[in-house]
Amino acid sequence: MKVQINTDSNIEGRERLADNIRGVVESAMSRAVDQVTRVEVHLSDSDSHKSGHSEKRCMMEVRLKGRQPITVTAQAESVDKVVDHAAEKLNRLVESTLGRQNDQENRRTDPPAPGSSTQKDSS
Repeated sequence: MKVQINTDSNIEGRERLADNIRGVVESAMSRAVDQVTRVEVHLSDSDSHKSGHSEKRCMMEVRLKGRQPITVTAQAESVDKVVDHAAEKLNRLVESTLGRQNDQENRRTDPPAPGSSTQKDSS
């Protein structure tokens, strides 16, 4: 699983932050790691130009094998909180998506293979 991190120019601490984010994402995706090919993380400071309390935004996009990308967003007052919140949301969404997929696969009722007999011979 590849974790790609993108930040705007207002987010500081790139290398330490990137290591921390990778750890959070890998932990959140640990149960589905064999289904995940890539997670993209986009961090921005939406109120950096304003004085006072700034709002951080995190968008995470996960790419599951054979499926369309899944995206979540979160907002919080700190980078750590916003990354944790987005990772939790992403984990719930991925588990729900994969759970639905497993349920559908378990409920499949494919017709019998050609040449196989489901009826007993009456001899």
